[in-house]
Amino acid sequence: MINIDYSILLGSLLLIIGIITTKFSSRLGMPALILFLAVGMIVGSDGLGIIYFDNATYAQLIGVLALIIILFEGGLQTRWTTVKSVLKPSLSLATIGVLITTSVVAVVVNLLFDVPWLEAFLIGSIVGSTDAAAVFAVLKGQNINPKLGSTLEAESGTNDPMAMFLTLMFIQLLTIEETNVFLLILSFFWQMGMGLLIGVIFGKLATMAINRINLDSSGLYPIFAVAFALLTYSFTALAHASGLLAVYVAALVIGNSDLTYKTSIFRFNEGFTWMMQILMFILLGLLVFPSQLFTSDVMIKGILISVALIFVARPIAVYLSTIKMDFNHKEKIFVSWAGLRGAVPIVLATFPMLAGIADSQTIFNVVFFVVFTSALIQGSTILLLAEKLGLTGPKKSTPAHSLELVSIGKANAEIIEYEIHKEDLLVNKKIVDILFPENVLINAIIRSDKLLTPRGDTCLLEGDILYILTPRSSIGKLKEMFKDHEF
Repeated sequence: MINIDYSILLGSLLLIIGIITTKFSSRLGMPALILFLAVGMIVGSDGLGIIYFDNATYAQLIGVLALIIILFEGGLQTRWTTVKSVLKPSLSLATIGVLITTSVVAVVVNLLFDVPWLEAFLIGSIVGSTDAAAVFAVLKGQNINPKLGSTLEAESGTNDPMAMFLTLMFIQLLTIEETNVFLLILSFFWQMGMGLLIGVIFGKLATMAINRINLDSSGLYPIFAVAFALLTYSFTALAHASGLLAVYVAALVIGNSDLTYKTSIFRFNEGFTWMMQILMFILLGLLVFPSQLFTSDVMIKGILISVALIFVARPIAVYLSTIKMDFNHKEKIFVSWAGLRGAVPIVLATFPMLAGIADSQTIFNVVFFVVFTSALIQGSTILLLAEKLGLTGPKKSTPAHSLELVSIGKANAEIIEYEIHKEDLLVNKKIVDILFPENVLINAIIRSDKLLTPRGDTCLLEGDILYILTPRSSIGKLKEMFKDHEF
């Protein structure tokens, strides 16, 4: 019988340890997911023996839920103006790139380990996609070239359907004697097409609902948004389409729309995403047994597949997928190296276990080792490589201030945060000379991390952060004033 109090204590301690490890990850220069996985393995049955966990069904459930939240937050934070310019290469990498990676890895697995072709392609499809959780976590807040960062984030947000389709297809070919490949191919186009369509529709419905409903507490709006993310996934999955793609597309629509309590929704999802990442990676770490993972057989296979994936399959996929696209040699090298593997391959590796595929435990262990190697080697060197290749921009600064707002939903007004840029028309202008829409007021100015009280003769400078109180009816006019920048 489960001791509830003990379980809650253990869960809280694991969350605290997970949060603390994020500080160590930045200092050690490695992705936090490596340390989360390590925590899971240490407290598991082969480590300290505190938790025994071997339920692939629960791991898959938590993994999928976490991926929904991670993709939703990633889509919310992605600006359509940047994605639009890299849509073609991103989609090419997410489809053709995954197919090429899968094929190259399958050839290597078949030739080196004499694994049957179908099983080799199954392994290739499981590790074929980059991982949104890993890519978003590593690139977030970094000064990577915007074009490359957007390409990698859009690719990782949209390539899960291809990897999942290929994985399920090869499982079906291995377990069902008579399988219609033509119907499987049609199924892929259905999954992608309907996933995209349902994502757009639910994104618009969610935006309309959030803006029109008048909730008693501002804290309910972020939960309302998350509920729509879960609804989008489940509805799409029940329609036998790609729920993960639908969630990412819906989040893109929501995040790029005029939204009530947008800042609250974004910040809640940022924290919730961290919690789900910690939970997912620790759980996946618990699922693997180090005594089975660090054996000579698994390690040799894992290292050889990792080498083939990192230095052969991914570069070939990137170079072939971006032919005649606006990427130079250095940029292709970086995109090749930044193809991080993470939670998605590990979650996909549970599918063969649940389907009863022979050697499924070995497949899981090898995939886990490949992910661990990819995250450790590539994840810890991405920023260094970007600097060496000259693909970084100015350092991004995070403001050391915050503004807590009282709910003003019933007043039909919002407070907008806006940073003045060098090329803004507001630079060096006095507030009294600025023709703001009616009833729009600058409530506060942050300058060099100090609060200034705005007056009519206050001159606005580059780098000033304005907090502007505006009726919702005037937001469109403000957007016209600040049309070259996001706020």
